[in-house]
Parts: sequence; structure tokens; C-alpha cells
Amino acid sequence: MDHSAERTLSTYLTGFVLAVVLTAIPFALVWGELLTGPAVYYVIAVAAVLQVVVHLVFFLHLNLRSTPAENLFFLGFAAVLIFIMVGGSLWIMMDLHHRMM
Repeated sequence: MDHSAERTLSTYLTGFVLAVVLTAIPFALVWGELLTGPAVYYVIAVAAVLQVVVHLVFFLHLNLRSTPAENLFFLGFAAVLIFIMVGGSLWIMMDLHHRMM
């Protein structure tokens, strides 16, 4: 095994461990009822965003130095679309909740 393969394996293992930890934290908080109310939602949201960053950095190897500008542009465009879809869905659900109460 050469040095580059070892470095790649170590980055994959680091990403895997971080992904497991970022999955276990919200799961433990909800399962053990350690947090209640809106605080648990904030922890889940932060863990989800951090997990997306971990996947992009450790598994897809995206960074600002070696990634072409076009890839970063399309990644930003996808992030905006996801934000619009999630935000729109939450807006619609909150509006429906408000109208039904």
C-alpha cells in the first residue's frame, strides 16, 4: 500500500467516524429524551449540516483549492435549490397548520 492510498483510507475512516458520531448524537438525544422542545430540533439541524459538510470534504474530496470553479458553482446552485425546496415545504406546512388551528 503506497502513501497516497493510506492517506485516502485514513480520510475515509475519519469521515466515517465523524458521520457515525454526527448520526449518533441526535439519535441519542431523541431516544434518551435528553433535550426537549425546540432545542432538539436545532441540534438535529446543526448535526445534519455538519454531516453534509463532512460528506463533501471527506468522501467527495471537495475543497476550495483543488476543486474547479464550475463544480463549486453547481454545488452552490444545488444548495440554493435545496434551501428553496425545504424552506418552501416548511412554509407551506406551517401555513396549513395555522389555517387548520
